[in-house]
Amino acid sequence: MPQPSTRQRDMITIAWLFLGFPLLLIGLFVFFPIGYSLFISFFDWNLVTNQRTFIGLANYTRLFSDSLFWKSTGNTILYTIGVVPIQTFLALFLAFVMNQKIRGRSFFRAAFYIPAITSSVVTSTLFIALFSKQGLINQLFGLENDWLTNPNTAMLTIMANNIWTTSGYFMVSFLAGLQSIPNSLYEAARIDGASTWQQFWKITVPMVRPVTYFVLVLGLIGCFQVFDQIFIMSAGGPVNSTTTLSYYVYVNGFKYFKLGYAAAAAIVLAVLIFSANQVQNRYFKPEVD
Repeated sequence: MPQPSTRQRDMITIAWLFLGFPLLLIGLFVFFPIGYSLFISFFDWNLVTNQRTFIGLANYTRLFSDSLFWKSTGNTILYTIGVVPIQTFLALFLAFVMNQKIRGRSFFRAAFYIPAITSSVVTSTLFIALFSKQGLINQLFGLENDWLTNPNTAMLTIMANNIWTTSGYFMVSFLAGLQSIPNSLYEAARIDGASTWQQFWKITVPMVRPVTYFVLVLGLIGCFQVFDQIFIMSAGGPVNSTTTLSYYVYVNGFKYFKLGYAAAAAIVLAVLIFSANQVQNRYFKPEVD
């Protein structure tokens, strides 16, 4: 078997140098935390006293018998179902409009994107002010509802915040996909008498399918992990109507200091995200037909 030349050995060494550092970072910040969380989920670990007792699957047994866990799971799924389709369609629609030759296009692109790069603390505080009992929304529509203290509207308000802040970010992704579509397709459609709406459904939507897949994956993961808006706007209330799994993990880990129990909840959350992603991969293919 011929031995590799000095140049080939140098190339292999360089390749491993380039690959080794990213792989090290992935292992350190992705696989190690997951593995360590799985490890401590089998312990009764108090974060204050640092006492650790092996209890096997007891944390998972307690978790699945906790009504608040199931309520937070339902809230998380409801939040995801409510946010992901709307933010995806809105981002695609905004990208389609911003891809047209309209006056002030650059201004509107920037205006739609600004919420995406604004701190969630700022946007959440803004929504608290807008949807408070004396807020602008109530004044405009003559209402007296305190949206964030009403169990029927608190989650809807937080969902609206997420949709508003993420649609502009995903709009940029769709815009990049739209600009890669050949103009000849639209010209041929116009010659055939297709309206703008027909061009959108028959050309734009199918051609940006890979981008749509990307947006759905990020949106799904982001919604399952939502925490900051919940923490700032409602703290899981009122009466746990906005408690999501991520917030449930936080409360048990850093408020009640039940580190092992919180780790078990985090593992279940990771399994749910992975399962949802597999379902999406099964029923939504990223390839363009």
